[in-house]
Amino acid sequence: MQYIESLRVFVRVVELGSITSGGRDLRLTPAVASKRIKELESRLGVRLFNRTTRSISPTEVGRVFYDQAKTVLASVDEAEAVVANFSETPRGAVRVTAPLGIGRRIIAPLVPAFTEKYPEVQVQMRLSDRQVDLMAERLDVAFFLGVAKDSNFKLRQIYDCPRVLCAAPAYLEKRGMPETPEDLLGGRHNCLLLRYPRSPEYFWQLKTETGLRRLEVAGRFDADDGDVLTAWALEGHGIANRPRLEVARHLDSGALVEVLPATPPLPSTFGCLFLHRKLQDPKIRLFVDFMAEAARERIAGLDS
Repeated sequence: MQYIESLRVFVRVVELGSITSGGRDLRLTPAVASKRIKELESRLGVRLFNRTTRSISPTEVGRVFYDQAKTVLASVDEAEAVVANFSETPRGAVRVTAPLGIGRRIIAPLVPAFTEKYPEVQVQMRLSDRQVDLMAERLDVAFFLGVAKDSNFKLRQIYDCPRVLCAAPAYLEKRGMPETPEDLLGGRHNCLLLRYPRSPEYFWQLKTETGLRRLEVAGRFDADDGDVLTAWALEGHGIANRPRLEVARHLDSGALVEVLPATPPLPSTFGCLFLHRKLQDPKIRLFVDFMAEAARERIAGLDS
């Protein structure tokens, strides 16, 4: 098993470009990750990496070995999935990613119930509003809020989440309440945008009587964290386009006011992606099924 662990460390170091990052990805200290690489090189009798004080890169033989190591690890994972299907007790780690807001409010609170039901399964979560690469980052399940564009993965749709335009009363008192979607254009209002590479929210889509209206809105603030946009809106800095479930408590308290309720934003699909596999690891299937049902009930309660 230590040899397999060493292979996993080697592969992640190649993919992430550093021993520290590769070790951290596998929950290992840099010292342990470095030791695994050295043990592997000693066993093979070759140097797998070119090292300098600032960088590390695979040698020619290291690049060849990387391709073979990935094949070996894929075979090991498939073999373990075969064995797991004969076991009544799923075990091992499920590596999960989710957007910050949904992850904090929906997914994370449900994890203890899942691990209590399946005590030999560990859930490793990463929360980020950036888009992730399941294959490159060795993730099992990726929750998303928006539109899933990659058809190479299996998609589980969970819930259509209503969105809302909202702003603080102080902002609306100062800048005026928009009466039509056109009032959001031409610099009349500061629209708070969620922006990161490949972000879907460089524009807003509103539902109108004549169909969807795409607005190329603009503003002086943008961020790659949805909670930052909510905070800015609460502080009176502009209008935010947020999932209703993430701002419901602020709407209920009056800290935020809904803007243009007759032409709301297009709802966002909440769902998850996971890898196509000939034989799906049962713990992944169980996790997805559990989260889909529990999250649907939790979101429905927040939306109501």
